[in-house]
Amino acid sequence: MSSAMNSNDEIGDSARSLWESTLNALPRVGVAIAIVFVGWLFGRAARWTMRARLQRRRTPSFAKVISKLSLWILVIVSVLLALAVTFPSVKPVDLLAGLGFFSIAVGFAFQDILENSLAGILLLFRQPFRSGDQIAVVGQSGTVVEINIRETRLTTFDGESVIIPNRDVYKNVILVYTDRPTRRLQFDVGIAYHNDPAHATTAIVEALQTVPGIERDPLPVAVVHELGVSTVNIRAMFWTDSRRQESITVTDAAIKAVKARLDADGIEMPAEIIALQATPSFRAALQGTEETK
Repeated sequence: MSSAMNSNDEIGDSARSLWESTLNALPRVGVAIAIVFVGWLFGRAARWTMRARLQRRRTPSFAKVISKLSLWILVIVSVLLALAVTFPSVKPVDLLAGLGFFSIAVGFAFQDILENSLAGILLLFRQPFRSGDQIAVVGQSGTVVEINIRETRLTTFDGESVIIPNRDVYKNVILVYTDRPTRRLQFDVGIAYHNDPAHATTAIVEALQTVPGIERDPLPVAVVHELGVSTVNIRAMFWTDSRRQESITVTDAAIKAVKARLDADGIEMPAEIIALQATPSFRAALQGTEETK
């Protein structure tokens, strides 16, 4: 009987001790909640302020991602402070050590996500291209719509949306068409062997100089490129706007202008010559007779 009473007394003492500990911890929990809330408010304010300032000096994608990171950093710091207040026996060093082990575990579990996030941050800081640039990467070409923390978004020249993971963009060769305001384009023209190549190159250059959209500095040029089977091939080169739509339009106008000028000057642009071997079967086919063996 006495043992049962002692057991009940121990349970009662434990319950009272737990209740007293809970009551004593309530103020600390309230303070911890207030710290997290204030940290979140400061994070929101810092995010808004940083985004507004960065947008005036950097790209919108850079401002969006960096301001969001500042919010999460302040929230994480406020949570660590709240834990330190709630559990006074836990030292800040222990919290940082636990956070380190937790980060390693998360890194293994979400390796692809973290790799894409790190690649996105590096792309935003290095800025090999910006939103609005026209690029080619991993077999895709188009206009950059957005660079966020996980992927790069393109709109192809056919109007389709392409989402490429940032790690693939960072690890591969990137061709930025619009890195400079102008770029050089070219096309080949084949003239007959009996025509004068010097006359033809001069005519091609003069024709290119009449086309709107072709730069005058540097001037367009035309050079003999190779001696083909049936033609002397001349390469016409000129500089124009680097954006795809403008370059296509100018190239179309340039080819039309060159053809019209060569036609006007009487410079022949023959088709490729194909030599046919007069074998017995070929002669028999022409004569409408069977080949004799």
